[in-house]
Amino acid sequence: MSPMPKVRDDLALMPGYHSPQVDVAVRLNTNEAPVPPPPAFLRALLAEIGEIPFNRYPDRSAKALRSAIGEQHGVGPDQVFAANGSNEVLQSLCLAFGGPGRTVALFEPTYALHSHIGRITGTGVVVGERNADFTLDLAEVERVMSAGPVITFLCSPNNPTGRVEPREAVEAVLARAPGLVVVDEAYGQFSPWSALSLVAPDRPLVVTRTFSKTWSLAAARLGYLVGPPEIVAACESVALPYHLDTMKQVAGRLALRFTAEMEARVSMLVEERGRLTVGLAELPVETWPSGANFLLFRPTGRDGDSVHGALLERSVLIRNCSSWPRLDGCLRVTVGTRSENDAFLDALRAVLA
Repeated sequence: MSPMPKVRDDLALMPGYHSPQVDVAVRLNTNEAPVPPPPAFLRALLAEIGEIPFNRYPDRSAKALRSAIGEQHGVGPDQVFAANGSNEVLQSLCLAFGGPGRTVALFEPTYALHSHIGRITGTGVVVGERNADFTLDLAEVERVMSAGPVITFLCSPNNPTGRVEPREAVEAVLARAPGLVVVDEAYGQFSPWSALSLVAPDRPLVVTRTFSKTWSLAAARLGYLVGPPEIVAACESVALPYHLDTMKQVAGRLALRFTAEMEARVSMLVEERGRLTVGLAELPVETWPSGANFLLFRPTGRDGDSVHGALLERSVLIRNCSSWPRLDGCLRVTVGTRSENDAFLDALRAVLA
């Protein structure tokens, strides 16, 4: 009998990326919405699930869902590609345009899945460095673009720093990039502006979004991109048949009927983000501006690992980024409900006292 083939050991996510899933009183570690969808959405979803012919495959093209998303953004369904979370959207882009002998570009620190998905699709990864304040350095952009990346990833608001890429920065990258520019807007609804305003049928730019954060549908794993029709067609060419199940298509389509409730949730979280920012400013920590539903901070008198552990002992779970490249000692807290945020600040004050 032949031996088992050796598993590749170079494709795992960086150590420390996966946050522990533990039972705590306050969980502010994965940037989820702190409240569920409205009850009316759940009632509508249950009613439609009861009508699903489960013995039949789903609509392969997800036409109704893509049409609803397109209406939300003022484009046709041919400019929308939907998949199992925005990570599958990113993977589809790398499968369609990347591969051996090609490279993608990104600027660290940023979302870890951009480089990870590049690697697992056999695509080279060119890494640029951000400034000390986590803004883009256009001289560094020029250097990275000289490598000829087929995809350049931006994340705005950037995860885990929270920084919003200004319109002029996105336009500068778009002007210099030799290939496709992908703006990951998983937290786009919290930002004062969106690169969706730059999307055009003849421009090599796509914007990715998710239903996980503002739509309170993290459990559904649904994401999409908006971009030129030929980019959508390229993603469809690498997607597996029937990759988007019927329940997910129904959930996404129904969620879009509750836009007003989503926007109210965003407004509440933006207000709470402001309260958290003020609270952190009163403590011995370094913070950075955030346009997302989280804040990155670094304790100045204690190491991040010990602070994270002490908070966990007080049943408060946040994200430990202290071992991530370029984020020495940093922690990230998701904006939760008012009571959750108060509990976090009280615990942090006690830990840092």
